[in-house]
Amino acid sequence: MATGPGNPPGPKLRRRRYHRALPLGTPRTGPIFPPMSEENTPDSAEMDRTPTDPDAALRDRLADAVTAEAAFEGWTRTALAAAGRRLELPAGEADRLFPGGPIQVLTHVSELADIRTVEDMEKEGVAALKIRDRIKAAVRIRLERHAGNREAARRALAVLSLPFHAGLGLKLLYKTVDAMWYAAGDTSTDFNFYTKRATLAGVYSSTLLYWLNDRSPGAEQTWSFLDRRIEDVMKFEKLKSQVQSWTGGGSKPGGRPAARR
Repeated sequence: MATGPGNPPGPKLRRRRYHRALPLGTPRTGPIFPPMSEENTPDSAEMDRTPTDPDAALRDRLADAVTAEAAFEGWTRTALAAAGRRLELPAGEADRLFPGGPIQVLTHVSELADIRTVEDMEKEGVAALKIRDRIKAAVRIRLERHAGNREAARRALAVLSLPFHAGLGLKLLYKTVDAMWYAAGDTSTDFNFYTKRATLAGVYSSTLLYWLNDRSPGAEQTWSFLDRRIEDVMKFEKLKSQVQSWTGGGSKPGGRPAARR
């Protein structure tokens, strides 16, 4: 994906600060996956990763270890405890690092995967590619390298599909596609900001579901499916541009997304 003789230099991928899950406070009681309402779901300010966080690297390692265990134990406190033992952490250390339990780990894993995807896009020179190829690369990198074991991903999807976690699932999906678009160089602040993310959310979600059940060598059928979805999107975008030109550009949105930091 690096810049070559046939690829003119593209825009430099921009860095942004991505949210990282930090301890949410005292451990919750009740079900393994307690409901996260608007009142008890940490907002972005609470989940920002700070440069002075002394547990950042250890928390990332523990999250990766839980992902490996989740393929067998599900996203449960059993998996969290097993991951702590695998890393030979002192008793109670895993709960200290993730007092919110498995759902906090799952949130952290998703946000960590977003960060790693953006970093890999920068390393591989994705900015030199056409926009459609940047997005295609983003989805493939996210699934190939950072979605984890298929069974762990399947179980995570099942958890986030529960009624009391549906809101969190949508929030994590939005963060993922927003990171992909931002890393791909998107600078839109009009209605296209929203339509691009909604469209990519559909492409990413359907490709994820296809990937979970794909048994072809190297997931070749998944990447062919992704190619078709991207092609469908490009046809739609072309048609939308034609319609807007016929109607004088369409209406403007009522508001703009918040300014980026």
